[in-house]
Amino acid sequence: MDALTPHAHWILTLFLLGYASIVLEEIIHINKTTTALFMAVACWTILFLEPGETTSQHLDLLQIQMFKVCQVLFFLWGALITVETVNAYGGFLIISRYLLVQSKILLLWMAGILAFFLSSVLDNLTTTIVMLSIIQKLLDKHEDRLLIGGAVVIAANAGGAWTPIGDVSTTVLWIGERVTTVPLVRDLFLPCFLSLIFFLFLNQFALRGSLATPKESLPSPKPYGVLVLILGVLGLIFVPIYKIMTDLPPFIGMMLTVAMLWLVTDFLAAIKPQLSLPRVTNVLPHIDVSIILFYLGLLLSIMALESAGLLQALALWLNSHIANPFIIVIAIGLASALVDNVSLVAATLGMYSLKTFGTDSEFWQLMSYCAGTGGSILIIGSAAGVALMALERATFGWYLRYITWKALATYAFGILIYFMMRSLFHPAVSA
Repeated sequence: MDALTPHAHWILTLFLLGYASIVLEEIIHINKTTTALFMAVACWTILFLEPGETTSQHLDLLQIQMFKVCQVLFFLWGALITVETVNAYGGFLIISRYLLVQSKILLLWMAGILAFFLSSVLDNLTTTIVMLSIIQKLLDKHEDRLLIGGAVVIAANAGGAWTPIGDVSTTVLWIGERVTTVPLVRDLFLPCFLSLIFFLFLNQFALRGSLATPKESLPSPKPYGVLVLILGVLGLIFVPIYKIMTDLPPFIGMMLTVAMLWLVTDFLAAIKPQLSLPRVTNVLPHIDVSIILFYLGLLLSIMALESAGLLQALALWLNSHIANPFIIVIAIGLASALVDNVSLVAATLGMYSLKTFGTDSEFWQLMSYCAGTGGSILIIGSAAGVALMALERATFGWYLRYITWKALATYAFGILIYFMMRSLFHPAVSA
C-alpha cells in the first residue's frame, strides 16, 4: 500500500469516512444516499486531479466504469418497476391465502420456504416486505411475528444467493461474468436450501401454541391480479434465459420484461376503463429512487478505488497474509453482517480478475453464498433485516439474542454443505 500515490491515499481516506457515515446513518441522521453521492463525486474528482494521466484517459476510464455501474442500476430499476406493478394489482395477496393455517410452527415453515423461493426471482427486500405484511394479518402476538419475521430474513437472503436475479450482490457477480446461471443454480441451491431447513429446525422450538382466528379478512386482489402476477414472475425468470439466448447484458432482458408488463397493463386499462386499473405510469412515482441513487454513488465510489489501484493492492496484501482464498471469502461473508454486501462484492471484483479465478470457479460461487447469507447474522447486515426493524420494530439487541447465533450456525452449515457437494460431485476440483 506504500507504493500508492498521494491521490490514492486521499481517495481511500474519503471512502472510509463516507462509508463510516453510511454505517452510522441512524446515529448521525445523514441519509446514506446523500453520503454515497458526495463520496462518489469526491473520489472521482481527486482521481481526475492525478497528474500521471491525461483528462482524456480519465474520461475513457470513467466511461468504462460507468457502463458497468449502469448495467446494475437499470437492472435494479426494472426489477423494482415489475414488482411494484404486481403489487399494485394485489398479485401478492393471492399468495397470502395459502398461509391461513392454525399452527405457528407450520406457518414458520411455510413462510420460510415461500420466502426462499420468492426471493429467488424477486429481491430480498421486496420479499421480506410482502411476507411481513402477510404475517401481520395472521398473528396477533408481537413476539411470534418477530420470530417468524427473523426466519423470513434468513430465507430471503438465502433464496437470493442461488439465482442471478435474487440478490443485487449475486447480480453483480453475474453481470461481471464471474458466475453463470446453470452452474450457480446447480451448485448453490442445496447449500442455500438445506441451510434454511437447518435454521427453521432451530427456530421452531421458540414457538408455542396455535394461531387464533386471523385478525382480519385478507383483501381481494384487483381484477387481472393473477394474470399480472404470472406475467411479472415469468418475466423475471425469463431474464437469465434471455441472456443465455442472446448474450446481451441482463438489463436488456429486464427492460423487455418491463415493456411487456407495461404493454399488457395499458391494454387492460384501455379495454376496461370502468375498473380504473393501474398502469405502469401510475406505479413509477412509487419507485424508491433513493435506492437506485444510493447504489449509483456506492458503486461509482468502488470503481474509483479500483481505478486508483487500491483494490489490486488490497488483493496483493490479502494473498500475502492469508494463503487460503476461501478463508478470504468466508471472512468477506462475515463482514457483510456489518458492511453492505454489494459494495464488498463489487470491491472483490476489482481485487480478483477472471485470470485469477475463472468464471463459475468455487471462489465466485462461494462468494455468492457468503455475501448473500452473511448479512443475516446481524439485523443491520441486509435490506431484509432493516425491513424487519422498520415493520416490526425489531431491535438490534433482540435479533442478537434470538436470531444471530442461529444465523451464524446456519451460515457455517451452508458452507459445509457446499464443500461436501463439491467433493462428492466435482472431486477433480480441489478446495
